[in-house]
Amino acid sequence: MNPRLDLLHPYPFQKLRELFAGVTPNPELAPINLSIGEPKHPTPQFIKDALVAGLDGLANYPITQGSEALRNAIAAWAERRYGVKLDPATEVLPVNGSREALFAFAQASVDSSRHGRRVVISPNPFYQIYEGAALLAGARPFFLNTLPENGFRMDWAKVPEDLWEQVNLVYVCSPGNPTGKVMSLADWQELFELSDRHGFVIAADECYSEIYFEEGEPPLGALTAAQQLGRGLENLIVFNSLSKRSNVPGLRSGMVAGDAGLMKKFLLYRTYHGSAMSPAVQAASVAAWNDEAHVAENRRQYAEKFAAVMPRLKDALRFDAPDAAFYLWARVPGDDDTSFARELYRTAHVTVLPGSFLARDAAGVNPGKGFVRIALVDRLDACVEAAGRIVHFVGKAA
Repeated sequence: MNPRLDLLHPYPFQKLRELFAGVTPNPELAPINLSIGEPKHPTPQFIKDALVAGLDGLANYPITQGSEALRNAIAAWAERRYGVKLDPATEVLPVNGSREALFAFAQASVDSSRHGRRVVISPNPFYQIYEGAALLAGARPFFLNTLPENGFRMDWAKVPEDLWEQVNLVYVCSPGNPTGKVMSLADWQELFELSDRHGFVIAADECYSEIYFEEGEPPLGALTAAQQLGRGLENLIVFNSLSKRSNVPGLRSGMVAGDAGLMKKFLLYRTYHGSAMSPAVQAASVAAWNDEAHVAENRRQYAEKFAAVMPRLKDALRFDAPDAAFYLWARVPGDDDTSFARELYRTAHVTVLPGSFLARDAAGVNPGKGFVRIALVDRLDACVEAAGRIVHFVGKAA
């Protein structure tokens, strides 16, 4: 087997299972799981109907590039959402969820030859796929800590100047997982200038872009930023997904858009990768990308939960309201995030994710230590109940 597999860390939820091993939660309390970023809102019926209506497509092999109807739907959505015109034939690809594509893109882009660029930068804490993708592509991850004193931004000045010429790929996540922070136009300008100067590719993970709190004020995306700055799509690849936007994590449907030259090479890789999307899933995806009403309702439900939960938690945990996404990134009393999560599970039957499980030690610190990620994905009443249990737990421990 590939020896690079031995470099992979256990996934955060495996670590969580190990942390809870032997712990018996309070049997008098119903379990509430706020650890995993899995949407729990019902999948809209029209998407399920479109999936069923597309089942006849199972009799055909799909093409890797996806149907013209799906690429047109994605391009039309991008124009409505980001104000940019994409060529559906050369600048858009459907993918089997953003996770699969984020991983695959590193395999296609990293030059792992002896003299190649072999460094991949990612935020820290981070979505664990970035690290695994880099390692299995033969690259070296470089973790850039996002810290509260810096507004949880990626501070590019912390990258050694002599490292830039080794950098092949930079992952950014906006809105951020787990912090919920959104990159500003100035942030994008700085990153684009670095990319233009040093020649690395930007992989912009925007899978939370449609979970925000003020209708008509969506978070800035990479495509819009590039346009506003008068820049083309050179060395920019954007990843998005229907999972969070449309409550269809099991559909495994997303999109990639950007630099046509890079997309051409990525499509070539994918024809060998066996990653063509099922025709039935394509039919459901067309329906989802073409509708915005269900997305607005989705946002309304998340906004209602944050409005109900944050005032209840403000005296128990320290946190800032996220710019977008459905997470609270909260500092716990005592800064021992693993003990906090374990004892909260034992006494209150509420599951949250220790922040240190989402980060790596870098520059002498694990930037997730002392935080927990709370995903407000369950029903409103369950999230409110969980907040009450957390407040009670913190009060007893004080």
